[in-house]
Amino acid sequence: MKLFETKTRQLGDVIFHVRPLPALTAANISGELFGTLLPALGSLAPMMGEKTDPASLLDIDSAEAAKALAKGMSSISGDKLEYLLKKLLIQHRNISFEQVGPFDAKKPDPQVLTEDIANELFCGDVQDMFILAFDVIKSNYSGFFEKLGSLFGDHIGAFKSLITKATQPGSKNTAT
Repeated sequence: MKLFETKTRQLGDVIFHVRPLPALTAANISGELFGTLLPALGSLAPMMGEKTDPASLLDIDSAEAAKALAKGMSSISGDKLEYLLKKLLIQHRNISFEQVGPFDAKKPDPQVLTEDIANELFCGDVQDMFILAFDVIKSNYSGFFEKLGSLFGDHIGAFKSLITKATQPGSKNTAT
């Protein structure tokens, strides 16, 4: 995906335009992102069903994935989560937005998402912020998961089974 190509997502009365991050910025964020979120990704394993392709993880419905991730992130520090959300959604100015208005109203040009605007838009709808963050992750790391599948083949099924087992109630690896 080219740096200036956008993907559009409407959440409520707001249309978001998500641009991919520059390659080196995405690489920088990936270390923190994967290190923090891999434990939470276990909450997505049941949603994959019988799929063994890691790319299929990014094909699941964003809204459902956001719900599962929110549940799985209960063991992640709030400060770390806020830090990652700011990096994904605000710091690199990769998201713009526009309000959906009446059809006869002149629509303003999209504005860059800032921290103050994010606080206003997502107040009371934090789940939508996670959905948007998942869209940013899909835009920047989908190729990583596709290529990962070709390297590991059927081992992804075993990995998924391990994650599911480790996140079941009674497992010593689950957050309490």
